[in-house]
Amino acid sequence: MKPKRLLLGDEALALGALNAGLSGGYAYPGTPSTEILEYIQASPLTRERNIHSHWSSNEKTAVEEALGMSFCGKRAIVAMKHVGMNVAADGFVNSAMTGANGGLLVVAADDPSMHSSQNEQDSRFYARFAMVPCLEPSTQQEAYDMAAYGFELSEKLRIPVLVRMVTRLAHSRAVVETDDTPRAENELHYPGNPRQWVLMPGNSRVRNRQLIKEQADFEHESEVSPFNVLTPGTDRRLGIIVSGIAANYLGECFPEGCPFAVLKISQYPVPRALVAELADNCDAVMVIEEGQPVIEDMLRGLLDRGLTVYGKLDGFLPRDGELTPDSVAGALSRFWPGLAVAADAAAPAHEMVMPRPPALCQGCGHRDVYAALNDAMKEYENPKVFGDIGCYTLGWLAPFNAIDTCVDMGASITMAKGAADAGQHPAVAIIGDSTFTHSGMTGLLDAINENTPMTVIISDNLTTGMTGGQDSQGTGKLEDICLGLGVDPAHLHTIDSLPKNHDEMKALFVSEFNYKGLSVVVSRRECIQTARRHAKKKA
Repeated sequence: MKPKRLLLGDEALALGALNAGLSGGYAYPGTPSTEILEYIQASPLTRERNIHSHWSSNEKTAVEEALGMSFCGKRAIVAMKHVGMNVAADGFVNSAMTGANGGLLVVAADDPSMHSSQNEQDSRFYARFAMVPCLEPSTQQEAYDMAAYGFELSEKLRIPVLVRMVTRLAHSRAVVETDDTPRAENELHYPGNPRQWVLMPGNSRVRNRQLIKEQADFEHESEVSPFNVLTPGTDRRLGIIVSGIAANYLGECFPEGCPFAVLKISQYPVPRALVAELADNCDAVMVIEEGQPVIEDMLRGLLDRGLTVYGKLDGFLPRDGELTPDSVAGALSRFWPGLAVAADAAAPAHEMVMPRPPALCQGCGHRDVYAALNDAMKEYENPKVFGDIGCYTLGWLAPFNAIDTCVDMGASITMAKGAADAGQHPAVAIIGDSTFTHSGMTGLLDAINENTPMTVIISDNLTTGMTGGQDSQGTGKLEDICLGLGVDPAHLHTIDSLPKNHDEMKALFVSEFNYKGLSVVVSRRECIQTARRHAKKKA
């Protein structure tokens, strides 16, 4: 009998990769993907086999490092949240051109409803854009099974495979049947066609034509995939196409079995033959998918036969936020009226849960930075503070209300520079230590080269705090990095962000705001959460 474990979706995927002969895990922490590499790091097998499991500086470096391992014939997984795909896009899209040698899984964890994100983008678009296969598990068991399947698919087709997770699957637990004996790692071996790994135009043109031809092979794999299942129904008024976690919501609506024919899609490209078979046996189609109407949009081109398609584009299902069993039941109730009662009855329970806004922890050094910064700002008529992604983004909320923008990783420095170029004074950027090494250094180099009149505050809490306290790549190196990039030593300052230093911090900020050039202030205080953990270990 196979052992059973209670696992998060992230953990199931990570364990599946480990048991499938993983040689390297690469990632930058980001909710809801963080637990994938954390699980790999904590595994005894990782220590036994010396599997790579260190955090990368950002998602782009993670993808390229994993691609290098794949080049050498070994299996690698790279994980990030959906907006990390934007950072990784250069390496990811071009990895479709190089192809894969050892199996390569790129995991994108999407965040519908934006629980901790700037947008709701759907990573399936990236798979279609890059023309690579995509796997979308519906359950924790599928997440586990798809790891080995994905590696095999990647090596069979010689292509990276995107795995799309979503928050509800990544962060919910279920019992998963696992394997006892991990597969051996691949031996070191190199690509049979080394030319396609050198993306010079002459090579890339050849490879691009080959990749286009291979789309038929990718679609064939979807047609025969064990994860794409067509189940016949007894009521032909409607056929349902469902993908990913939405399959669970459909199952909750019909615990005794769905009366309509159902095509569950968990591998892409969309299997057109299965879609056509479903359409031939129903009067209309409804698409139920988490995220954006990816399948639905494609379907309207595939089903050029006058068949009605219901889904998100016509308002049957909500276009934004997460799907729920209630929203799915509400849409299906037009065809199966008894479902509406269950959906209406569940509504009051949701209204009873009161939202609790997030806040900076008591004892957090960011609080003291913002307190001093706000006091310093009172001396200026129209100051602007450009924020960034991290715990310190909470400084936008009361009681500090201290930042004016937050767009993406590293944008605080570049936006402050652009504002200073426009004549804004003072123009202040606040960025965390992990975000600075992720994507702030290049923007700082621009400001250094022009000696832009702006102030950069690196609020260093010695960790990647927002995602749970992972190692920060810049710990102990920030001042040296700044000096190495060319910051004037006379305008590079370090200060402890403690309440007792409030007046000193305020005076330093005012002094540097008044300097007509670039200045950097490193305010340092260990994250209160990691400090407690470290103290507990020492006790």
